[in-house]
Amino acid sequence: MLGLEVTQAGGGTASGTFAVEKRVQQPFGIVHGGAYAAHAEALASVGTWLEVREDGMLAMGMNNFTTYLRPVFGGIISAEARALHRGRTTWVWDVEFTTDEGKKCATSRVTIAVRPAPPAS
Repeated sequence: MLGLEVTQAGGGTASGTFAVEKRVQQPFGIVHGGAYAAHAEALASVGTWLEVREDGMLAMGMNNFTTYLRPVFGGIISAEARALHRGRTTWVWDVEFTTDEGKKCATSRVTIAVRPAPPAS
C-alpha cells in the first residue's frame, strides 16, 4: 500500500527503499514521518523473523522511536537496518534513512518482540 520494499534481509541486517510519492507525503509535500516509522518496523520485523522462525517464533514491533533529520520532497529513500541486540525475547535495531544524494534524513531505533507462533489450525 505504501510502496515500501525490503530488498535484502538476513544475518542481522536488512535494507530497502521507497519512492517519494503522494501516498507517503504530507499535504505539504514532504515525506510523512509514518512512512519512515513503518519502513523501519517492517525491516526490523522481517530481519528478526528470518532468524527466529525456525524455532517456531514470530517477530512483531514493540517500540519504534523515529527521528526526522531533514525534509524530503522527492526521489528515492534508502534504508539500512542492523541488529544491535539479539535476545531471546527482544531484538533491537538501528535503521538509517538516506536520500538519493546520500544525505541522512531519518533514523529509527526499533525494538522487536519475539514470541511463540500460535499453533497451526
